[in-house]
Amino acid sequence: MPKPPITPFPALACPLDGGALQRHGTSWRCAAGHSFDIASQGYTHLLPVQNKRSRDPGDSKEMIAARRRFLEAGVYQPIADAVAEATLAGLAPGATASCLDAGCGEGYYLRQLAAAATRRGHALALLGLDISKWAVLAAAKQDRHTQWVVGSNANLPVLPGTLDRVLCMFGFPVYPEFARVLKPGGLLLKVDAGPDHLRELREIIYPSLKPERPAAPTAPAGFTALPPGEPMRHTLSLSSPAQIADLLVMTPHLYRASAEGRARAAALESLSLTVDVRLTRFERKPGR
Repeated sequence: MPKPPITPFPALACPLDGGALQRHGTSWRCAAGHSFDIASQGYTHLLPVQNKRSRDPGDSKEMIAARRRFLEAGVYQPIADAVAEATLAGLAPGATASCLDAGCGEGYYLRQLAAAATRRGHALALLGLDISKWAVLAAAKQDRHTQWVVGSNANLPVLPGTLDRVLCMFGFPVYPEFARVLKPGGLLLKVDAGPDHLRELREIIYPSLKPERPAAPTAPAGFTALPPGEPMRHTLSLSSPAQIADLLVMTPHLYRASAEGRARAAALESLSLTVDVRLTRFERKPGR
């Protein structure tokens, strides 16, 4: 019987003591007796209360809903396609590769990756992690083939050396943790905004733009930098105030902009934008 192409990631770790979690019915348990319930929607909360910096950390319910509407319209499809291509490249045929999206949001990029893997006959064990319970809830409602957990990049609930790929999409990388959970030779794929990303929107909402910081010249500890791909650039046309509002709500610019800047954005009927992102690849070095 052939393997199913997409399966939940099995190598979860207890966020309290790091021990392996085993599934028992509707919960995950470690050998020390710590137990974590699986919600009816299919996700698991693996963020201990002592590791929270607020009562409801991460993106809000409103931000997640805006991101889902915006991304499902397909406007970032070229980014999703490039990430899927880079993720699947070099995987051994016939083997099941494990992949974590560290900061998965409502799961758009993992769903696109799963679709690309299925078309190409790759088997993947997928884990989506986000600190926002609203993000993970939205993701779990749309996809039961992936393991979804509420957790933190600062303390990934993943056993050491169990992942082939880690994705960090516009997120907050914690390189020592990424190095810990990746297998030697595994890849970290990091997507960040380029200097012109959403420049037209930023010029409207801010009085002036800050100079861009130069990219870090060296790979993080434990990693080797691979040759960079071509920058991903395309023009995006937003044709309604609702789409512009969703874009603003799903980005940090909503909170960074002044009331006057937000008002200028709210008055727009349409907007042409530059999408400019960089995909960086790092390979996990052998050994510790």
